[in-house]
Amino acid sequence: MMPAQADEDSERENLARLEHEIALLGEEVRAAKAHAPTLARVRFQYDDLARDLDLIRLGITEHLNAPRQPRPIEPLKGDYRR
Repeated sequence: MMPAQADEDSERENLARLEHEIALLGEEVRAAKAHAPTLARVRFQYDDLARDLDLIRLGITEHLNAPRQPRPIEPLKGDYRR
């Protein structure tokens, strides 16, 4: 195996592992939302965080499954407080 191929294989393995970890993190976010206080003055925006995690996960999945071509990326919301 050529070194460049080994680097690509290693990257794919790392990205697949990250995609899996983000999926697990998404489950944790949904569970945290279910237990969040409903009467708090300032509420954490779990739905926005879950959406951003889904976008990141989708980007990794698309990168792993798609040919190498640039594509536009939707910006993350980033602000989770109201």
